Amino acid sequence: MMSTGGLITRASALLPSAETPPVTTPREPAREAAERELSKPMYHENDPSLFDRALRKFFDWLDDLLGAASGATPGGGFGLFVILVLVVLAVGALWWRLGTPGRITTGAGVLFTDGTRSAADHRTAADAHAAAGRWTEAVQERMRAVVRSLEERTLLDPRPGRTADEAAAEAAVSLPDHAAELRAAARTFDDVTYGGRTADADTYARLRTLDLTLDRAKPLLTGPTA
Repeated sequence: MMSTGGLITRASALLPSAETPPVTTPREPAREAAERELSKPMYHENDPSLFDRALRKFFDWLDDLLGAASGATPGGGFGLFVILVLVVLAVGALWWRLGTPGRITTGAGVLFTDGTRSAADHRTAADAHAAAGRWTEAVQERMRAVVRSLEERTLLDPRPGRTADEAAAEAAVSLPDHAAELRAAARTFDDVTYGGRTADADTYARLRTLDLTLDRAKPLLTGPTA
């Protein structure tokens, strides 16, 4: 029969020695080991790409910006939306009036850049361009026909260097009933010639109708008053 003391002695022999120190790793090597482990590709297979992260940051910035703007705008988000719509409409109006951005507009230029030709010559050239679908050139030649015809009828004094706007303003003195059409024709000429806009069949048709109408129009004769 085993005594109590012997049982305790045998049990103590089966337990790990209390004098064996625990396994420890210094802090710096442990951190480096953890970084090496976490840098393995298997831990980053589902990470967002660089583009995704940049896009997320951009939308976060845009959200903050719009939030700040809506807070400072009367009406909050709806008021900001209305302002943005008005800005877009204003930009669209400028685009339509000034033509394609990046194109240099030189302003109103002279009507005639070559030798003197008759109104009939300009009409023939305009019709030829129109038949070929060259609407911009057709409009230019038709406007020159309008002005040359007025010069041939002595309603305008022949003057080198005259612009379309000047011709329209001067012709409106003797043809006041057609002043609006003359101004519109001059603006069209400048837009397609110097503003980068493109003419079409309807634009040419309006110029041709004006040319034929003015050719039959009776001028307002003015003379010195007594």
